[in-house]
Amino acid sequence: MSTTRFMPVNHVCMPVSAFIVESWSRNRLGICLSSQTFWLALRLPPVVTPEEYDGWEYRWKFFVFRPATLKTEGYLVLGFLVYVLFTFYGIARNSSKAKNWFNAHLPFYERQFSKPQSKNGLISDGYSDYFIFSTGRRHIASLHSVLTLRPRHDLFQILYQTLWTLIDLHYHPEDEVQLDFKLAPGTLPHDFVWAIVAKNDLLSVKKDRWDLTFTKTTDNPALPPTLSVMSEFADVTENILKPVGSFSIIEVLRDPKIEPYFRSLSVTDQPRTRPAVPVPAENREKHVILNLRLPSNPADTVSLVSSVFQFVDNLTKLNLRPETKIKLKKAREETAKLIKEEEEKEAREEQLDQKAADKRKARDERIAKLSAADQKKELDRERKRNMRKAQGKVAIRK
Repeated sequence: MSTTRFMPVNHVCMPVSAFIVESWSRNRLGICLSSQTFWLALRLPPVVTPEEYDGWEYRWKFFVFRPATLKTEGYLVLGFLVYVLFTFYGIARNSSKAKNWFNAHLPFYERQFSKPQSKNGLISDGYSDYFIFSTGRRHIASLHSVLTLRPRHDLFQILYQTLWTLIDLHYHPEDEVQLDFKLAPGTLPHDFVWAIVAKNDLLSVKKDRWDLTFTKTTDNPALPPTLSVMSEFADVTENILKPVGSFSIIEVLRDPKIEPYFRSLSVTDQPRTRPAVPVPAENREKHVILNLRLPSNPADTVSLVSSVFQFVDNLTKLNLRPETKIKLKKAREETAKLIKEEEEKEAREEQLDQKAADKRKARDERIAKLSAADQKKELDRERKRNMRKAQGKVAIRK
């Protein structure tokens, strides 16, 4: 007897094709949900502002601006604006100072030189250095007028200079003017170095000027007590300071209006920095150099500048004693000999260093060709040899 099996009523027979379609739909739905979850995860989280905010608030459509939440950014922007304004103010300030001094002295330059300035007039190198080049005058081959001002455009440099003045009592950053007269050949018949320097600037002048190492510093009763004379020999000082006609450099320097601005006046046949090789007598340039502090009123230094031109003209009338000329010549020969000896010593040291380097290179190449065992033996022998040499040097010192 056969038994018949019946399917429950709630079970429905499903074709294979329908089952596949249903499975594919479920998988596709899962993939869609996963991709939506992925892109939602990539989105930035919404900005949540605290509800207890009670400061200023600006709204425009869906934009909300609350200044109190951007204090740090505000301070940064404010600091940047202050720095930019400080920079532009410093640039304008320095440019104004340089132009005012140039305009105050240009009429006098025009009377003295056939070419009182270059085509560009006042030339700037950055925002704190300015130059004027003048030429075309008797006894003067050229004149470089250099204005070196404080870096007012750079807030950090100004702060550094201010703080350094608290550490170094001899450090006083100032606006400076230098007039460098290059004398024409034959204007100054003698070779010497001489200067009048304000006592407050003696340390900096001695540090920056190699040529003044030829001189000795003394006081002169004819000069104001704030000034010192730097001279090789007394005969040079006497000839320079003595009046020529109605002109006297002593009377010029006694003017109380000049004292706050005067730093130094020098005559030199030597370079300002130590030369690497001796300079032959026929190649030496002779200069008269005037250093000033930049005055607040540019017209205050016009009289001093004009006096230096007359001072240059009077140098042609110097007449030193024969024994002074001999001493000056001897001093230069000794200096040239010393420079030459130091140059030769440096050359010998360089040759020895080069020989030692070549010897080390040859040794390294020779050892590199050996086997590992032979290299070790060679290095051990060299180490022992160096130890014996070191012990021998210690024994000699004892």
